[in-house]
Amino acid sequence: MLKWFVGKQIDKFENEWGYDASYLREILDEGGLDAAMAVNGVTKLGAYRKDVPAASYYGAGIASVRQADCGPCTQLVVTMAERAGVDKNVLRAIVAGDRDAMPADVRLTHDYALASLAHDASAEAMREQILAKWGKRALISIAYAITSGLIYPTLKYALGHGRACVRVRVGNEDVAVAHPEAAQV
Repeated sequence: MLKWFVGKQIDKFENEWGYDASYLREILDEGGLDAAMAVNGVTKLGAYRKDVPAASYYGAGIASVRQADCGPCTQLVVTMAERAGVDKNVLRAIVAGDRDAMPADVRLTHDYALASLAHDASAEAMREQILAKWGKRALISIAYAITSGLIYPTLKYALGHGRACVRVRVGNEDVAVAHPEAAQV
């Protein structure tokens, strides 16, 4: 009965977001209920956002999911950002890696995500800026956005469901996705 309910929740998620969650069905069908419930913890991690504006939060999350190079995952995060009210021009800039077109606060979290993922020492100064601007809960939120941006694409690729990220739709426009190695922090 509970497995049936989880399957219906996957259906609902797919319908709400226009997203293929067949990898979640595979986890549920082959790994069982406990494997599917483990993924739920990751979902909670990615949904935590406190004290940081949506655009800045998604600046970090999209930079991270771009790094993991999964097109459907990137599209999902962009769609979530749109529904959270992030300006489409800001989203286009984030997706394209156009740092000059990003507002300063978005550029900060975008660059912080890339520096953190690269284990670059410049992340320390950016972390201090984030703490001074928004506080510890915001830093935790941003850290979770960065982390969750990697988990799902990695999981999908490991299960054979990952798809390279080339273009995503922002509003009614397709935007070429900048790959992190091309981004300059």
